[in-house]
Order: sequence, then structure tokens, then C-alpha cells
Amino acid sequence: MKIGEKIKNLRLAQELTQEDLANRADLTKGFISLLERDLQSPSLETLELILNALDTSLGEFFADTGPDAVVFSPERRVIIKDEEGVLKEVLIAGAQDREMDIMLVTLEPGAATRKEDAHYGDESGLVLTGKVWINLDKETFKASKGDAFYYTANKQHWLENKSKRVSKILWISAPPSF
Repeated sequence: MKIGEKIKNLRLAQELTQEDLANRADLTKGFISLLERDLQSPSLETLELILNALDTSLGEFFADTGPDAVVFSPERRVIIKDEEGVLKEVLIAGAQDREMDIMLVTLEPGAATRKEDAHYGDESGLVLTGKVWINLDKETFKASKGDAFYYTANKQHWLENKSKRVSKILWISAPPSF
């Protein structure tokens, strides 16, 4: 991978000059010029400064999804285990460039996703196995295998599994939140 070329493309996509990027990253224009021509290699710390100035992260920068990616293999999934009994698999890595997140959520019996505060966006899903309870503030809706659901995320919301069997949900949120 040519780091310099990728940095240059990110800079140009944001309509920044080398001088603009240098100022944002507290570096010199000459260094940015050498870097973009792959005549200079940045330290990890310097690369982070540059990527922050370009509003991207190391993970996004090195993600090999590219704009032409169509198929995303299971090895590229991002696994999130931040709640007990809840496994979230972000199916499309690098969703920051996209209009939605698509996740496979597995809920163990008695498990619940964390309560999310109201925010802009829509969320929907398809229950693949088991049952799930969709909580929207004080209202609760039950969905079983094969049921689809949709709600605007303008209320506190979370999913939970009150059954004795594992539940799997294909969950889609727009705009992306992971």
C-alpha cells in the first residue's frame, strides 16, 4: 500500500492544499509533499496527526474495503461485545462512508442491548431466530422469527431477549452509528 498516495487522495477529496493539511497537522508543507510522493515515511504518531487532520482514523485508513468493495467476507467483520450476553457483528466494515450500518445481533436469554438515548435516524431489523422485545421509551413490542421491525430513533430504545432461547437479529441503522 502506498501511504502517500492514499493521504494525497484523502486530502484532495476534502479540497485541501498541502499547506492546509500541513497547518492542520502542525507539520511542514515540504514534509507533506515528500510523504505524498512516498519519499518520506511518517512515524505512527505523525500519521495519526495527519489522519486526525483529515477526519479519519487509523482503522478507516488501513481498511481494505475500498470504494469498489461489494462482497464482505466474515473475516472482515467487526465484533463488539460491550454488553453481557450480547454479540454485535458489524457486517460491512468501514460503514463511516456509507448511509447505514448492518449488524448481526445475537442476544442470549435474558440479555439486552444498552439503552440508547434518542438520536437522529431510523433503525430496522429482521428476527432470524427466537424472539426479541423492542423497547421504545415506555412502549414494548414483541417480534418473533420472520418478523421485521422499524422505528424512528427519536425515543430511548433498546432490544432485549426475555425468552429462554438465543435470538438473532439482522439490524440496520441509518445513519451509521458504529
